Amino acid sequence: MKRVLPAARRLIAAGAGLALALVLAACGSTPVPTYNLTAPSGFTAGGPGAGQLVVVAPTALAVLNTDKIMVEAGAGQVAYLADAQWSDNLPALLQARTIQAFENASKLRRVARPGDGVNADYTLVIDIRTFALRITDQGPVAVVELSGKLISTQSGRIMAAQVFRAGVPAASSAGPAATAALDQAQEQVLVQMVRWASAKF
Repeated sequence: MKRVLPAARRLIAAGAGLALALVLAACGSTPVPTYNLTAPSGFTAGGPGAGQLVVVAPTALAVLNTDKIMVEAGAGQVAYLADAQWSDNLPALLQARTIQAFENASKLRRVARPGDGVNADYTLVIDIRTFALRITDQGPVAVVELSGKLISTQSGRIMAAQVFRAGVPAASSAGPAATAALDQAQEQVLVQMVRWASAKF
């Protein structure tokens, strides 16, 4: 068996270390923790008829059409949390939770998304105005503001429109605390929106 000299051992070890470093670099940095939004439950929303509703994917500016979590550090200043991200792009995630919120409010058979083959009587159009952690003098606050428009599918007319807003103080600007506060705020907003829309279809 050939003997490996100490110098050769050092070269082999260095080469192995370099190879490992390249593999780690290729794999990228530590993954960013991912958080989800939850649909509100334990509430009811009545309605006057038996109309069917389709919830389209919300619209949003480019700064919100992402899986990154926005931070408003000051007027006109936009940044993102470095230690947290959503499980999907915000509009897609919010569409799913909105539909689930209607279903949880006893609207299971009357709400769907486009492409489900439902002949809808109404369409709910949502615009994400704000969905961010706002830094204030009193501390960080999770602010969620959505505008909703209920459109008649037959006539194309806007039957009703309203803006829904909630703010929930966050324990800190760290990922777990920020996302928990944003989740609470969006649940409050969705309850408001579901009750409002349900009263009209």
